[in-house]
Amino acid sequence: MNLSEYAISHGLKEIGVRPKFWSYLKQTWGRRHFIFTRALFSSESASSQTRLGRWWLVLTPSIQGLIYGLVFGLILGDLRPDKFVPFLVIGVFLFSFFSGSLSGGASSLTSNVGILSTLSFPRIALPLSVVLRQLIDFLPQLAILIPILLVFGEQISWSWLLVVPVILLLVFLNAGIAMIFARVASVLQDITNFIPFMIRILFYSSGIFFELDRILGNYPELLSVAQLNPVYVILKLARGVLLSDGQIPPDLWITASIWSLGTFAVGVVFFWRAEATYGKS
Repeated sequence: MNLSEYAISHGLKEIGVRPKFWSYLKQTWGRRHFIFTRALFSSESASSQTRLGRWWLVLTPSIQGLIYGLVFGLILGDLRPDKFVPFLVIGVFLFSFFSGSLSGGASSLTSNVGILSTLSFPRIALPLSVVLRQLIDFLPQLAILIPILLVFGEQISWSWLLVVPVILLLVFLNAGIAMIFARVASVLQDITNFIPFMIRILFYSSGIFFELDRILGNYPELLSVAQLNPVYVILKLARGVLLSDGQIPPDLWITASIWSLGTFAVGVVFFWRAEATYGKS
């Protein structure tokens, strides 16, 4: 028995070696309290820096929705979606959850070099805690969404309960995206400068304030490509369950599930494969 085998037999582990995949998942689950606590602390810490505190979690997307509603409501004219205000608010609120996860996930490793170099834990905990923090920040927005729907004529429906699995699908999609961009940014930090442009492109191509069918109806090929956007799929699903006249094609749940769970699975494997390199100069 050599020295390495002797050390391993006594419970010691070699530093900087990627663990086996299932062992890695088990270690990550064992750090679930760390992930949650870090997410909660980050959310509370960010809110404590301003006078209005957590009210900004609601005010920011609400102000964005108001501005977009005034500007694009006038620009679109007759092309405005039916029930324009609820349609827009659902899009803005859910997209803010997505965009926060994408930008925060991309910087989750590069902004925590000190932790990476001093503590031993599954690095995947950092992008996951970012997504959980964004979910915590999103909950007040979801709470205010209900009164908005009621004010604009929607009736409480059992279908509203389906928004829970929709949000879960968005969580999985966000987590997968966060893990993918966290690894990419750890190697190519310049990509963080392009992320705001990527988010803006996704904002204008995901049907936040317009219906793709109406705008791209005369361009069927372009419409088919635009409808493959996973963010658009999630938004269409959310509007289908929250708006009384919302339409949910039978295959939409399947498409959303494939996008969300598939992106999550790819993100986990992609991130894990570079686990041994994170935090190293």
